[in-house]
Amino acid sequence: MPTINEPPAQVPFWFDPLCPWAWITSRWLLEVEQVRAVRADWRIMSLAYLNLVQRQGEGLSADYRALMEKAWGPVRVCAAAAKDHGRGVLGPLYTAIGTRLHHQRRRDDPTVITDALAEVHLPRELAEAATSTEFDQHIIDSHHEAFDEAGLDVGTPVLRIAGTALFGPVVTPASRGEAAGHLWDGLVLIAQTDGFFELKRTRNRKASE
Repeated sequence: MPTINEPPAQVPFWFDPLCPWAWITSRWLLEVEQVRAVRADWRIMSLAYLNLVQRQGEGLSADYRALMEKAWGPVRVCAAAAKDHGRGVLGPLYTAIGTRLHHQRRRDDPTVITDALAEVHLPRELAEAATSTEFDQHIIDSHHEAFDEAGLDVGTPVLRIAGTALFGPVVTPASRGEAAGHLWDGLVLIAQTDGFFELKRTRNRKASE
């Protein structure tokens, strides 16, 4: 458990609401908060910007390209909410949107955004940002904070741990309790290792909480 009076370390966590793997990792980090002196610092990135702009759509299937076009909507709403109401709303709003998209599997439900906004007591009008480019520069600026360091051959989530931006952890299901803390401890050791770049194995199961 965190030591009494030990100030929590802020952990920047860049997410796109659409990604199921980032969602699971975010639930893991909330578990870590209960057993280690850390706090998530929620920030936005954009899978659409990464894949359609930075990677110029290379190698994308027609279906995935269409998904990326849709991906602009939720992250634009998050950007608008953060701009108008402060970045502190990102955590609750991400949870509200992610619960509907990934836990309730309402991925084709047009009411997901308005329902999520209502749950966290944000104005319904913020949903209009989904089809606007007004907040895109805010998204891009936040995105570059992570990917200028982590590189373009990674995705979401990106976490900054012990001063190092890392992609992942990509894990399913989310570790709970002290097991979540042990995974965190390992990542801290990795992040503190100069010259460390990659550990990976092929995924053989779907994202599941």
